Amino acid sequence: MVPVKRHTYEAYFKLQAIEYAAENGNQAAARHFNVNESMIRKWRKQESERKGVSTVTIRQKAKAIAEEMDIETLTFQGGPSWCPRFMRRRHLSICARTTVAQQLPADYQERAAISRTYCRDKITAPSHIYEAAAGKLCHHTRVDCRRMGYDTVFMYCKSFHKINAEPEPV
Repeated sequence: MVPVKRHTYEAYFKLQAIEYAAENGNQAAARHFNVNESMIRKWRKQESERKGVSTVTIRQKAKAIAEEMDIETLTFQGGPSWCPRFMRRRHLSICARTTVAQQLPADYQERAAISRTYCRDKITAPSHIYEAAAGKLCHHTRVDCRRMGYDTVFMYCKSFHKINAEPEPV
């Protein structure tokens, strides 16, 4: 007996098949996309479960695949820094897990209004906002350092390395 060749399908193909199956049924989707009906059922079940993954599970799976493919540990180690680099290369992201019952605070509209008015009053242009994440709001305003008596400016980046920079001419 001839072994059956297994096929791999792209994520967008599976999503199209699931969408078509939701509108027209599993059998119609199987005929339309030329796959088994069981595959459509499996994909719909997987979508309804939507199991989350973490960087640890991605690394474990990558190591298991490397073992199956007989890739030496010197070539691929799958360390803690490998997963973020892999995700950046492949344009992947993991969203933070939240509970289904998580609700916004009662005064969230008032807090948002206060934040907007503060920004409008304190910041001269929207381009001065360069990062707003997780409750922090960072501002960037130009300062004429020569007028203040400085020839060079010391800046600290996120890695806390000191950078010596010449001020921009005004």
